[in-house]
Amino acid sequence: MCGIIGVIGERNATPVLMEGLKRLEYRGYDSAGIALAWRDELVVVRALGKLVNLERALTVEPRIGFVGIGHTRWATHGAPTERNAHPHCSANVAVVHNGIIENHPELKAELLSEGVEFTSETDTEVIPHLIERELRREGDPEVAVRRVLQRLEGAFALGILLRGHDEVLYAARRGSPLLIGLGEGENFIASDATPLVPYTRRMVYLNDNDFAILTRDGVRLTDFQGSPVVREVKYSQVSADLTDKWPYRHYMQKEIFEQPTAIGETLKQLIRPMERVVALEALTSVISLGEVSAVSIIACGTSWHAGLVARYWIEQLARIPTSVEIASEYRYREPPLAPGGITVVISQSGETADTLAALRYAKGHGQKVVAIVNVAESSIARAADVVLLTQAGPEIGVASTKAFTTQLVVLAVLALGLGRARGEITEAVEKEHVEQLVRLPGRIERVLARDREIQEIAAKFLHARGFLFLGRGSSFPIALEGALKLKEISYIHAEGYAAGEMKHGPIALIDEELPVVVVAPRDRLFDKVLSNLEEARARGGRLVVVTNTEVVADWPLVDDCISVGECEEFTAPMLTVVPLQLLAYHIAVLKGTDVDQPRNLAKSVTVE
Repeated sequence: MCGIIGVIGERNATPVLMEGLKRLEYRGYDSAGIALAWRDELVVVRALGKLVNLERALTVEPRIGFVGIGHTRWATHGAPTERNAHPHCSANVAVVHNGIIENHPELKAELLSEGVEFTSETDTEVIPHLIERELRREGDPEVAVRRVLQRLEGAFALGILLRGHDEVLYAARRGSPLLIGLGEGENFIASDATPLVPYTRRMVYLNDNDFAILTRDGVRLTDFQGSPVVREVKYSQVSADLTDKWPYRHYMQKEIFEQPTAIGETLKQLIRPMERVVALEALTSVISLGEVSAVSIIACGTSWHAGLVARYWIEQLARIPTSVEIASEYRYREPPLAPGGITVVISQSGETADTLAALRYAKGHGQKVVAIVNVAESSIARAADVVLLTQAGPEIGVASTKAFTTQLVVLAVLALGLGRARGEITEAVEKEHVEQLVRLPGRIERVLARDREIQEIAAKFLHARGFLFLGRGSSFPIALEGALKLKEISYIHAEGYAAGEMKHGPIALIDEELPVVVVAPRDRLFDKVLSNLEEARARGGRLVVVTNTEVVADWPLVDDCISVGECEEFTAPMLTVVPLQLLAYHIAVLKGTDVDQPRNLAKSVTVE
């Protein structure tokens, strides 16, 4: 979940490292630091808190070096303090690390018995001390680092500097993401492509147990035992401009308003616009959709909510039994998997550790795996049998928005493809539903045009202590997502429930102080949701209704109504979630919280 950047070249490394850390800060912002190897010195500067504190320290005392590593931290082992900030060092070694060293207690005990003194509470600090010991024993730095890598258990991406060796930068990967950028007279390492695209588009994505030796003029790759390996050079499509938030106040706001474009770009690869039918050739070349007996969807957080919506679509349109699993729980249940079933894993980053582990479990039990990801060269994409890409572009705000709606679009097309292949829907029904998807970008634009109205509603609930979100059918996962968005960025407690469950407990929470947000598109369950509204109002609840019908807007029981305009039941989830994103955003802004970097959260969860 932390961010790593490294560079070796012919320019001062400090500005490159700092600019890279700015583009990686969404991965963690508990602390930050850099290390430079300069002549016979190892210079380390670290600061607690956000990157601006490290910038201040470097302004007071500028540092120069032509090889360096940087790190922005999301704390796992050890509290967010300066002494726990990376890089971690011994006398002659500096290391930045993303991941968890699972056997660090045994390694630390071994080092303590030899008189090594530790200055932090982190698992990472064992690494520089182990390398230091091997350097004394071996002398050859490359051999020393490889020997230590062979002893580490767990997940790690590493950048390593050695005092007196400013002509080389070492990197290694197992489990956590790491890539190399190939420049002219300079080379880079990073956790993802976004900090590197200002300098190069030529990327090498490391596999597990890859060890990289970088110089100014080239890169050499081996495994941990020293045998050479070869990895393909890829050309990144990430645009440096896409990572700027201007003219928006926050990345989250920008990403909410990018949804029409992101959905349109995603649809381009999934449908034939003239015929209004789905185009899933990449999928059908690997999986016979007509023979699929069961679907297992595995994801975490917001992506899990997308999977919950997809269950309604797949079961209704394709008549295939569908389960939706939280990735962190999935493989520990050791679930039996149906012969002929497929597993669909969903992850914005494509690096979510629990989802990747679940993917491996499914493949190990004979399942074909379809990955829905936003990063083509991610670990999940490379491990899956088929990849269906969301074309959301970089999503920097920690609270996911455009990734969620593009995931829903991909899942909707998948459901239609399964339904047609199994003969459960006709071509006419397929065309009708594809037409609804094609209209989505324009309809979302009209919802976004109500931004000021939603901001005014948000101001009414600025001091609310809690929220209840309700929905039925495919609107139930949207209620869950609305509650999650509010919790993530405003720190207001919120619960999402199936509206029919309200009388089974949650109704006890309702009084005149509790805002109740109800997702109520006019679908087959609309009349039942109206009954739930009556029940909530009878207990004094303050009702905010998101709907596509004016019936509710004119109803005296409703305090506030947000209309999403014309929509059908099939596309309602993609439309009704947008006002909930805006509601959470505006409440958070009014409260003064850090919208893009909410406390305790990081964008990419790369450790279990």
